[in-house]
Formats: sequence, structure tokens, C-alpha cells
Amino acid sequence: MRVVIAEDLALLRDGLERLLRDNGFEVAAAVADAPSLLRAVAEQRPDVAIVDIRLPPDFRDEGLRAALELRHRAPDTGVLMVSQYVEPAYAAELLADARGGVGYLLKDRVLDVGEFVDAVARVARGGTALDPEVIAQLVSRRGGEGPLAELTPREREVLSLMAEGRSNAGIAQALVLTVGAVEKHIASIFGKLALAPSDSDHRRVLAVLAYLQER
Repeated sequence: MRVVIAEDLALLRDGLERLLRDNGFEVAAAVADAPSLLRAVAEQRPDVAIVDIRLPPDFRDEGLRAALELRHRAPDTGVLMVSQYVEPAYAAELLADARGGVGYLLKDRVLDVGEFVDAVARVARGGTALDPEVIAQLVSRRGGEGPLAELTPREREVLSLMAEGRSNAGIAQALVLTVGAVEKHIASIFGKLALAPSDSDHRRVLAVLAYLQER
């Protein structure tokens, strides 16, 4: 898989580049600002771009704006945003087009190499990778309201892992359940949240997130 990295901190940028190459990815470009990111993606056509939300010159949301532009210019390129902070509003904006190939992780997740590499690969293949902390904030906003309050503790665990982008098999492994048990929990979650079932993993995740983001 071909990757482009946009990160202004040279040490982290170099670290990501080495980590990805050591795990079988081809790093086509590693840049420090949004204009360079857009040029690199246009030239290299990577499978996925890893983008810091805050890039020069103002370190506000330049990376996010570039990522949204990429979603239009290069729809076949997955976008994995990374940030030091939980910013649910940015996650919501990134997910607004209801397509897969998107992720949002805290930079601390890079320390878990296996999880990070899996997230990059999942986004590159058109899936999703949402940070558990982002999911937790979205759930907490709605936790005492309406159908979400009807979920059992186990269903909440399953919902969180669904929103991270995990497959049924991945959820089963994480919670030490059978795949059949996971499927039953998901069916119950869809029923309680009045969400139509979907054969597409990323669309079911985006449907759940869309519900959680409602106010």
C-alpha cells in the first residue's frame, strides 16, 4: 500500500515513515504542510494519506481542510487524520460525506504499532478507524437520552468497537465472544437505534456515528 504523510514535526514525520516502511507500506512522500500534501497526493496517487489536523502556517485546521479537499479531488485515496486532542466536531465534518476510507486517531495510538498499522490498512481498503476517545465523547453526549439509553453495557461495548471500524470477527475477538453472539448484539443495537441493517461495514459504522452526533 502506498502512503503519503503530512506532519509538521520532523521527528514524528520521520518516525511514522520508518514505522510504516518497517511494516510493509511504501511511503511515497512525507511533507510538512497542506499545499505539499495536495501536490503529493495528485502526483503519487497513494492508497491512503495520514494527515495531522493542525498544520502550518496557523496550526488550526489546515490539515482537516486539506483532507476534505482530498475527499473531492482524490476520492479513491483514504484519509487518516491524527491529532493530539479529541475534537469530535472535526471528526463529524470528516465523516459528513458518508463514505468509507476515513479515520481519526489520537497521536498516542501510534505507540501501539499493531493497532496503528491495522488502522492505516483498514482506511486504505475503504474502511473506517475512529479513536475510542472520540467515540466515548459522542456516546457520552447522548448516553442519557432516547434509544441510546436502552442499550445494555455489552451492547455499548459492541457499539464502540463498531464505530472504531472493527469487523464482527474483530469485535468477537476483543470481547471474547462468538461471531454469532456479536451478530445478535448488532441486530439488537440496530433495532433499538432504528437503523437499517447494512452489508457494508463502513456504512453501518457511519450510520451509527450519524445517530450519535445528532443533538
